Amino acid sequence: MRLPGRVGDAAELRKSLKQLLEKRRRARINQSLSQLRGLVLPMLGAETSRSSKLEKADILEMTVRFLQEQPASLYSTTASGPLDGYLEGYRACLTRLAGLLPACNVLEPAVSARLLEHLRQRTVSGGPPSLTPPPAPAPAPFPPVPHPGTPGLWRPW
Repeated sequence: MRLPGRVGDAAELRKSLKQLLEKRRRARINQSLSQLRGLVLPMLGAETSRSSKLEKADILEMTVRFLQEQPASLYSTTASGPLDGYLEGYRACLTRLAGLLPACNVLEPAVSARLLEHLRQRTVSGGPPSLTPPPAPAPAPFPPVPHPGTPGLWRPW
């Protein structure tokens, strides 16, 4: 690409760059809408083969409808407190893990059961662990360095 030599060339360059940027913007929008369709349609139970030709407005309307049908607690920031939200999320993760862990056979069944029981106990014992790290242990004092002329310290030189 050459540098513009005249005013007309600069205007032409701006025009072509603007078209290119607009094309990229539309491509991003279309890609996001495609991803949105792929996420929302299975949750709504709609057939993807029949709905492959959905208009953009249809995808957005279905998404809005889906979000309106969700319980407000899932995406509301007005929970009764941060601890309640933490515990709710912790319990949801624990429920998913309890269904997933035995099915994937990553751990032995006894270890898996112990792990799940430990995690369940954390919800009963009062919530999340402390978010502040424990205090660092005091550094061990260095032993006193003896004076170089002190007897009892053997040196090969």
